[in-house]
Amino acid sequence: MNARSTYREAVVRGASPVRLVISLYEQAIEDLRCAVIALEKGDIEARTRGINHALMVIAQLQGSLDMERGADVARNLAHFYSIVRSGLVEAQAKQSTALLERQISQLATVHEAWLEVERATAAPESQPQQPPQTSVLNSPPGTSPAAGWNA
Repeated sequence: MNARSTYREAVVRGASPVRLVISLYEQAIEDLRCAVIALEKGDIEARTRGINHALMVIAQLQGSLDMERGADVARNLAHFYSIVRSGLVEAQAKQSTALLERQISQLATVHEAWLEVERATAAPESQPQQPPQTSVLNSPPGTSPAAGWNA
């Protein structure tokens, strides 16, 4: 077993359900980026392997939907996954980098939404949300942005 797969297994064991979904999106996006590179190099086997693995990941995401409890969100995600899968089959058949890039873009957009869900669920519910400080100008007078930071 290599270090990468050992790390992934450790991450999966301690991950929340939302983090697992995010990890699956990241895997599918990585698979498709590898497929794009393989397509550009003319490596049919690597392209097929990347697309096929992405299809398996998307099938896992689609299969984990709880249509009863998820209601409209689950139905919309199921439809989204079907569209992505169709796009990947078309990209494979047409050997199209543009179609692969479109699927990557769509997955990346939904991946960002899942990251927002993770941030929202990780925030303490009892405290009001504070906007993040984005510059030195937002620091209290007489302090540096790193004041109170400990390594």
